[in-house]
Amino acid sequence: MCLGACSPGHNTYSEFRNLSQEGWAYNDTIQFIPTITDSVAQGDLSIALRHNNNYHYSNLWLEINHTINDSTIKRDTVNITLADVYGKWHGKGIGPSFQIEKLISKNLKINKGYFFSVRHIMRVDTLQDIEQIGLFFIPNTK
Repeated sequence: MCLGACSPGHNTYSEFRNLSQEGWAYNDTIQFIPTITDSVAQGDLSIALRHNNNYHYSNLWLEINHTINDSTIKRDTVNITLADVYGKWHGKGIGPSFQIEKLISKNLKINKGYFFSVRHIMRVDTLQDIEQIGLFFIPNTK
């Protein structure tokens, strides 16, 4: 029984959320609550987004909030570079959509029930052409 509980992958979490076709409003916060089987897990947290070829900017600024203990919220600001200076997208994709991932935190310790929230902090009220946003948690294998 103990060896089964130590098998890798049971705390792996990934989830994508679709964003509105009307755009992603500045005050629209996307919430994630990772489902892990242990009470505490430690691993790497990454964020991913899918955008289409019509996205007007070469980057995307995000604010990511998450609980770090029962009463404290940690706020991180992340800049994801989506294109080079010539306008070539960094993400991978087939057709008009591209996906890019960025490591947010290494060796992050999360407790069951902790939440993450993501919102854009660009200088425009509503962003167009961001299709999905995702969160990945890959536990350490040590």
